Amino acid sequence: MEHTIDASAVTKIYESSGVGVRDIDLRVPTGSIVGLIGPSGSGKTTTVRLLTGLLSPDSGEIRVFGMDPVGFDAATRSRIGYLPQQAAIYPALTVDENLDFFAAMHGLRGRRRRERRHLVLEFVELADASSRRAGELSGGMQRRLGLAAALVHRPELLFLDEPTAGIDPILRATVWETLSELREDGRTIVLTTQYVSEAAYCDFVAVISEGRLVEWGSPEELRRRAFGGEMVDVVFADRVPWAVVDRLAGAVGAEHVESIGSRSVRITVEDAGSAIPILAAAATEAGAEVTETDQVVPEYDDVFVRIIDRHRVEEPTA
Repeated sequence: MEHTIDASAVTKIYESSGVGVRDIDLRVPTGSIVGLIGPSGSGKTTTVRLLTGLLSPDSGEIRVFGMDPVGFDAATRSRIGYLPQQAAIYPALTVDENLDFFAAMHGLRGRRRRERRHLVLEFVELADASSRRAGELSGGMQRRLGLAAALVHRPELLFLDEPTAGIDPILRATVWETLSELREDGRTIVLTTQYVSEAAYCDFVAVISEGRLVEWGSPEELRRRAFGGEMVDVVFADRVPWAVVDRLAGAVGAEHVESIGSRSVRITVEDAGSAIPILAAAATEAGAEVTETDQVVPEYDDVFVRIIDRHRVEEPTA
């Protein structure tokens, strides 16, 4: 698998506060969407600034396109698009003038510049607002203008810091549709988000807590790790002795069993799909009547709370 970004043991500590990031290892596959998720102040933005070359690490090594991003020349830097938390748009200029400026900064000229400006405005659904001053736009429209500015030169790699912050759910869905289309076009996207549920739209997720990357994997892999497997709720017709529950747990090699009511238990298994018919059969053999067996899919909010809480227990702050 080809990787656009390869960061190894990267550390950056701010002298003024003593906080930053420590020993970050991150390999981003080409043509994927990677979400950096963690509490406020955990180090997400610092990580993005290191990967873009806006900050130099105190130690460790970063390679983007096989090169140190701090030393990028203009041509290499134009392969990158960057949307900071506060988009650098000019309120006195129109939407079209803003895009024209950013396109010119990346060396686009003449007809090519006009075409890219038109295409990207259509892409972020701002073509009808092209003559409006940026300062008159709503917050969500300004965010989309910032995204358009980051896309106008067709970058291979996009860094987006909180691209959906402060916009309504409908606009968030539009942004994610845009990002999915870019990924399908072979672009690589690294983004931070304050909306944990958006992990479901990423190919890979990096969970950052207290300056450390504590988990990495696909959304489903993180869900499984957080809870030790997949979960099945078993509801009985009547109160069932724990001896029967133990028998069911043994039949599926359960990782964990907990009571969730007088007639219900939650059983953690390796694979819910294969475990459900086995649980039903084992209950019948034990003489217990089961009324429901349902797989439980935890919300990502619960997944990340569990991951971060576990990290804090395992590595308490010094």
